[in-house]
Amino acid sequence: MKWKILPPASDKWLSLCSDIPPLLAQLLYNRGIRDPSQIEPFLAADERLGADPLLLPDMGRAVARILRALINRETIAVYGDFDADGVTATALLSQGLSNLGGKVIPYIPHRIEEGHGLNSAALKKLSLEGVSLVITVDCGISAYKEAKQAREMGLDLIITDHHSVVGPLPPALAVINPKRDDSTYPFRELAGVGVAFKLLQQLFRTTGRGEHLDEFLDLVALGTVADLVPLLGENRYLVKRGLEVLNTTNRLGIKELINCAGLKPGLIDTDTISYILAPRLNATGRLDHALTSYDLLTTESPDKAQQLAKLLELRNAERQKLTDQILTQAEEKIKSLAPDTPLLMIGDKDFHIGVNGIVASKLVDRFYRPALVLELGEEESRGSARSIPEFDLMAALSECQEFLSHFGGHAQAAGFTLPSTNIGPLQEKLLAIAKDRLGSVELHPSLNIEAEVPLTSLGGQTFEFIKKLEPFGQANPVPVFLTRGVKLIDCHQVGNENEHLKFKIREGEAVWDAIGFGLGKFYAQVSSSLDIVYNLRAENWGGREFLELEILDFAPAGENSLRGVV
Repeated sequence: MKWKILPPASDKWLSLCSDIPPLLAQLLYNRGIRDPSQIEPFLAADERLGADPLLLPDMGRAVARILRALINRETIAVYGDFDADGVTATALLSQGLSNLGGKVIPYIPHRIEEGHGLNSAALKKLSLEGVSLVITVDCGISAYKEAKQAREMGLDLIITDHHSVVGPLPPALAVINPKRDDSTYPFRELAGVGVAFKLLQQLFRTTGRGEHLDEFLDLVALGTVADLVPLLGENRYLVKRGLEVLNTTNRLGIKELINCAGLKPGLIDTDTISYILAPRLNATGRLDHALTSYDLLTTESPDKAQQLAKLLELRNAERQKLTDQILTQAEEKIKSLAPDTPLLMIGDKDFHIGVNGIVASKLVDRFYRPALVLELGEEESRGSARSIPEFDLMAALSECQEFLSHFGGHAQAAGFTLPSTNIGPLQEKLLAIAKDRLGSVELHPSLNIEAEVPLTSLGGQTFEFIKKLEPFGQANPVPVFLTRGVKLIDCHQVGNENEHLKFKIREGEAVWDAIGFGLGKFYAQVSSSLDIVYNLRAENWGGREFLELEILDFAPAGENSLRGVV
């Protein structure tokens, strides 16, 4: 693990921030803040971070068409995706339109039987059910052919999406996406549910119902955090306010989901969403049908909420077991690849498209290479891909379009389908691209360090400053610090299998307790003087809160060059 110390803030920036602690100024600098006028809105994370929804392309056109559909009592379909972002977006827009008196049909495709995004069979089915307007959420930006077919069927199509725009825009009535080249929207990184929220925001404003908008922010927080979009800019406000709504939510399904997971209302944060709630919401779409999660989010029946929450708990356990099985098979297949390969691409007929993305992500974590995992079919194969920061998946797949039937996603996560006969040529070209892009890159993960600080500078006030940066998440991580030459007072292994290390350390007059989760196997490397990389965490014990260090990595003092400090 390389230790990478982020560049120090300039003297000019520190002088401009003379009214706040230098450490906080450095942390803000690390998050891209360069204008002192941005500091207070960033820390407050309030509605000032939001932008006018009319700045999104085609917003006015979309709102006008939806209002016409509401007035004429047309049947509207909200067409979503099967992950947590898509499901929350489908629930948000379906309920929002229903609150405006709309006749709404939610539609989420079956991952295994239909695949991602718009498909002509679903559009035909909706048309036969009397739908005249289809609004996509979290999908559709790459559905050029399907948009053309919708028009031929007499369906009006509004696309709302946040995925990268590849190729020409679909010929839809409106295409709302902050990543469009012609978009003037000041923040490009909304999740799918965030884009759907902006559409609902403008609809509610136009109809004079803006005061009811906050009740949907619990869904926005869930989908935004689950989709790993940067928690900067407008997303900070949406998630911060959304967490407040989520912790006091009236949604029966979410209450039961929290209860089944053993959580307490009022204590839900971004980590809780990422590691506990989002996997459960995703589980049904991975193994069965995501409409189950949609029903959980929208039900008004206490009995049904309890039943669905228990079902999600069961499906998540099944998903974990299947993931472990396929991961074991995948790691065995990787042994046959060249040890210096810059890209991992493996497939099997027994791999499962529902968990291949998770498996790919775990392979990236272990081998620090872009990873593509395919479920092989006789005629068509489907793949999920995850990447490292140094390799843009969407750019690479765009260069391989001649081999692909469909593809879409982001720089770090993508999905694709292709004729099985094209797997060999695709692998050959992707390997060539990876060798070119990653040839000079040292393929080892790095641990970003925000600042080198003495332990004596830490304390309650510092922790309160750090808390002002919440909510933490993608692109706004919990701050990580480096302190050199701390003296070891005590260290011992803890945990059922001695998998953790418990420290007591000193620097000058400052004495700290510290915990190193998963570091038990490095006990023999502990020495009397250490360089440590860590963050601050609050721990509750016996009703009393105290601070401790969470050590992420360590090395004998002066020897951290072994970790590749840069």
